[in-house]
Amino acid sequence: MRLLERLPGYLYKLCHRGFSCAPMSTRFQPTLESLRTHAVPDWYHDAKLGIFMHVGLASVPAFAPREHDINELLQKDYWRMQPLSPYSEWYENSLRFPWSPVAKFHREHYGDRPYAEFRGDFERAFEGWDPGPWADLVAESGASYFVLVTKHHDGYCHWPTKVPNPRRPGWNAQRDFVGEMGAAIRARGMRYGLYYSGGLDWTFETMPLATLGDVMCSVPGGDYPAYADAHVRELIERYQPSVLWNDIAWPTDLPTLFRLFADYYEAVPEGVVNDRWLTRSWVTSVLRNRPIRYAADWLLSKMLARVEGGASLQPPKPPHYDARTPEYSVFPEARTEKWECVRGIDKSFGYNRLSRPEDHLDCEALLTSFADIVSKNGNLLLNVGPRGEDATIPEVQAERLRWLGAFLRTHGEAIRSTRPWVRAVGQTDTGIDLRFTARESVVNILFMRRPEAGPVAIEGLLARPGARVRWLGAAGAAASSGPVEAIELSTGPRIVLSVPGTLDDSPVQGVVLEGVENAA
Repeated sequence: MRLLERLPGYLYKLCHRGFSCAPMSTRFQPTLESLRTHAVPDWYHDAKLGIFMHVGLASVPAFAPREHDINELLQKDYWRMQPLSPYSEWYENSLRFPWSPVAKFHREHYGDRPYAEFRGDFERAFEGWDPGPWADLVAESGASYFVLVTKHHDGYCHWPTKVPNPRRPGWNAQRDFVGEMGAAIRARGMRYGLYYSGGLDWTFETMPLATLGDVMCSVPGGDYPAYADAHVRELIERYQPSVLWNDIAWPTDLPTLFRLFADYYEAVPEGVVNDRWLTRSWVTSVLRNRPIRYAADWLLSKMLARVEGGASLQPPKPPHYDARTPEYSVFPEARTEKWECVRGIDKSFGYNRLSRPEDHLDCEALLTSFADIVSKNGNLLLNVGPRGEDATIPEVQAERLRWLGAFLRTHGEAIRSTRPWVRAVGQTDTGIDLRFTARESVVNILFMRRPEAGPVAIEGLLARPGARVRWLGAAGAAASSGPVEAIELSTGPRIVLSVPGTLDDSPVQGVVLEGVENAA
């Protein structure tokens, strides 16, 4: 063990060469100019819905406070936000604060049992695991892609990696969970992406994390940067992920990261990288000085407390990315850059045994949020957290995936393969909020509340002669295309649609319009 701890960086350089994502880059060079020629692929624009999955050792105790969501803590209890985190996958960190609810729970149920011993419970629970039913459920949701956590902050790897952990040898699965889940997902026609925690690894850095300043200064150095680089290269070579989803930050310097990106794009030309790749810099080094970190945290806490409308977790922009990833938050306006709202079904990513039914998104909140995100050039990456004690997906989570699938089967024409229109939002004369999407010359309207039968007017739209409307949720003859009435008023143009009385029960209703354009 002592010898392993002292292994110099050349061991990881050998691993780096061993997993080089060959062939080396020819189209993309490890420069910012070259990387920015990579376009976000059409499949990712078209997808709209992805399913995330957090499952690991922390899914065994599966405990976190449920009273506040992460953005409330960010604004109202900044100095204790991490020990009080509603994210059950942060269990090991919360356990390091003796006063935390997690530490109290652990003492009552597990005594002084080390966190690492949950590995045995987890691996025994998954001995008979079959990825097929999980992949079936993901497919039933209507998702186009799936992202699996391969290594979270506790450092445990869900694949039989050949890159040794110098601090905790053998800290990885012998069974290839990553490969088996990927095969099941791809067999059902979906894209497969991989999450990797590059910014945190608690087998390398054990400092208790309470604030954002703590998090940013705890990105491991030493032999960890080469270790993480070798890991991700191994994942690319083995699994060819369509999405490379890093978390927190990235431990190497920029030239090393740019080489990784160039090789990834060469290996997976239609690949997507997210925006959580901020590399180590003098700032992270300075924050290791406790008085300076305290001052930075104090200033940040004051700024967040004054944010109107609530604070939100939005990663700082790195030099290169394909998609932004706000967490449990959305952008208020349509964006030209692609983005992805990442969130859980409740307040946690990992399964939380404390979560109550009211902590989970209801059908209306789920579907209206989805429609809003899509109208603003976003995707929804919705997380599922299986139980670690029996390798099952809780029914309350599975139900939400089926809601999405039912909605997309009927109203998906207004969602999938669309692009933002010239305007994202609107409202009817009766006060129903609207979201707009487009596909070539067709305009789609998503009613954010089920309208009553009868006429409904929308201002600011022009109907050309022969304009037609089709209600996706209508049954019988009402499902066929009908005329659009155009009216010119002194306040400007408007269209009037006739709402059929046979709409389904979906809280979001999709409408397809042909021959309609924006009046502005």
